[in-house]
Amino acid sequence: MGFDYVIVGGGSAGSTLAARLTEDPNTTVCLLEAGGSGKSLLVRVPAAAIAALPGRPKLGNWAFETVPQPGLKGRKGYQPRGKGLGGSSAINAMLYVRGHRKDYDGWADQGCKGWSWDEVLPYFRRAENNERGTNPDHGASGPLQVSDQKSPRPITHAFVEAATQLQHRVRDDFNTGETEGVGLFQVTQFHDPARNGERCSAAAAYLHPVMQRPNLTVLTGAHATRILFQGKRATGVTYRLGREDRKVDARREVILCGGTFNSPQLLQLSGVGRAEDIKKHGIAMVHELPGVGQNLQDHLDFILAYKSKDTDNFGIGLIGTINLIRHMLQWRKDGTGMIATPFAEGAAFLKTDDALDRPDIQLHFVISVVDDHARRLHLGYGFSCHVCALHPHSRGSVFLQSPDPMAPPGIDPQYLSDPRDLSATIKGAKMARAIMQAPALDRYRHKELFLPDTLTDAEWEDHIRARADTIYHPVGTCRMGIDPLAVVDPELRVHGLEGLRIVDASVMPTLVGGNTNAPTIMIAEKAADLIRGVRATARAAAR
Repeated sequence: MGFDYVIVGGGSAGSTLAARLTEDPNTTVCLLEAGGSGKSLLVRVPAAAIAALPGRPKLGNWAFETVPQPGLKGRKGYQPRGKGLGGSSAINAMLYVRGHRKDYDGWADQGCKGWSWDEVLPYFRRAENNERGTNPDHGASGPLQVSDQKSPRPITHAFVEAATQLQHRVRDDFNTGETEGVGLFQVTQFHDPARNGERCSAAAAYLHPVMQRPNLTVLTGAHATRILFQGKRATGVTYRLGREDRKVDARREVILCGGTFNSPQLLQLSGVGRAEDIKKHGIAMVHELPGVGQNLQDHLDFILAYKSKDTDNFGIGLIGTINLIRHMLQWRKDGTGMIATPFAEGAAFLKTDDALDRPDIQLHFVISVVDDHARRLHLGYGFSCHVCALHPHSRGSVFLQSPDPMAPPGIDPQYLSDPRDLSATIKGAKMARAIMQAPALDRYRHKELFLPDTLTDAEWEDHIRARADTIYHPVGTCRMGIDPLAVVDPELRVHGLEGLRIVDASVMPTLVGGNTNAPTIMIAEKAADLIRGVRATARAAAR
């Protein structure tokens, strides 16, 4: 069985790329996805993400773990990643954030020609169907529906007011290339009447509407096990479907869209990477490429949490249960209400030093107490503010733990291995706490959890090392560039090999200053043009 392109992974990038490439009826694509269809009610209902996030059981979630982290007092971190069509866009908080223009200009400065802000903006716009309409920053005719929040809670507006009481500016749009300020996130959520209020995952936006194309074959439950090579050319992929091992041939290219953890793992399983990572597992080397699995970056998240007597948010109690039933009925009727929430409703991008050229701290204001990725529950009601340093200096790695392709990859983010990350997190936590203690939140704030009233910097450090963990933005393990440690070139082709490309968050040279789903979809939109030999054309800019 042969196709022009074999795409491994049906997440945000894979769904986007498969749909775009098969717009040409003469191009055939086979998409392999280890998970399911991404169409269940747990995906479509925004608030149901809270059921998938903990990974107990693993509902559309790989639920990976890191190796013990010395910077986090030897704790293992948790790494939820979406498993199914749509990938992590099927279980995330739906937040539509592009990052700062200087993030992308920084990529270009590192040798990634074609990836500056002005050059990627047409692809953000092409992807987008923004509820606010088209303008120089936004598109309104793309597949991905981007909405204002359906029913942000009053407490979220109080968070914005609290920040303004501390002289932080209000920002109505975080996606113009400038991010500093406080406001409400836009979200990847349907705003058309037929599906109003449902999650708009990448699969729902791009892939599900075109599944009947005769030139597109989508195989779910198909776990890729190895890339096939003839010499230095990728020619296909082996995969496991149930208990059966099969293969599929690629006439033009194999394209990895497995994400920051799975793409380097598959390369290493196939003999591509560092010899020291591969040979010890008895795997024959195909191509030495020292950057594979290196350069792992992630946003480390620290949570400030508060108990509240206000019941107009998510909590555990009789009133909350009654409210939940009422809001479920409201959501089914018109797509609004608390069931439509992304949980993380309020946003802030702040500078810990006015001399910085862009924000270095992001806050997510959440209308519940999300403790340990919702794996530790608290009776009653509350809210939380999540703090992350946007430009971490710590670098980790992804590596094989076993030659078994069904085994999880080894993940070592090396959190806080660079002391600059701890310093930025402490400064950000202090800024967040000041907002939480501002007068606008007085009526909602009953009792702070986890922290004493006053803390020294040493006590802040102790709490951060004891409780911080990912906010789900791993990138960089197959990074783009032109230096010896780069894995792909600026056209996303794997260095030193033919017929093999990588299109997902693993190619980001450095983390963007924000959430990573919208940038991943942008990467896939641009990759479609690179593969088709099209540059940022007037057509792309106009859509």
